[in-house]
This record gives sequence, structure tokens and C-alpha cells, in this order.
Amino acid sequence: MRYNERELLLLSRKPAEKAAEVLMRAPKKGSALKKRLVKLVVNFLFYFRTDETEPIGALLLEHCKISKEEGKNVFSISKCFRKELLRCLCQEKISPP
Repeated sequence: MRYNERELLLLSRKPAEKAAEVLMRAPKKGSALKKRLVKLVVNFLFYFRTDETEPIGALLLEHCKISKEEGKNVFSISKCFRKELLRCLCQEKISPP
């Protein structure tokens, strides 16, 4: 399924099912952790700079593998050959409701 930028922007403005601030590392080796706001809407995980309202990216959470990584409150989302590393700022943010 394909989505255009306008459709994704409209979807990102809908109320979140879950949202949290996390430390996120880009898939590039050696990249630094950056604080991002992540927002789950339907089956998309949108990520934003903490001071902006327009998303800087989105992950379609279909056919993904979520894994616990080494370290406290660290997990990754892997899809095909891309891996996103995230660290929650507190345990409550990753616990089920």
C-alpha cells in the first residue's frame, strides 16, 4: 500500500493511541541518540522533533519485529533491512496499559 505525504500528514494529526518521548537512534552506525516525540496512530509510528508539530518520519508497523535490546528500557523495531533503536525515558512508557 502506498501513502502520499499529504495523507500521512493528515493521519499524524489524529489523536494518538499512545505517545511518549523517547531517545531514538537513526539506523546509521554510530549515530547519536536524539530526543523525539513518538506517536502511535493506527499502525503508524510517527516521530517528531520535540518542538515541532509536523512529523520528521513515520514507520509503518506491519511485518516488524520488536526486540528488547541491551540496556535499560531499550528496544528496537526492525523491518527488512532497517532497524530503529529507541530508549524510553521511563519504564512506565513501555509497559502495557
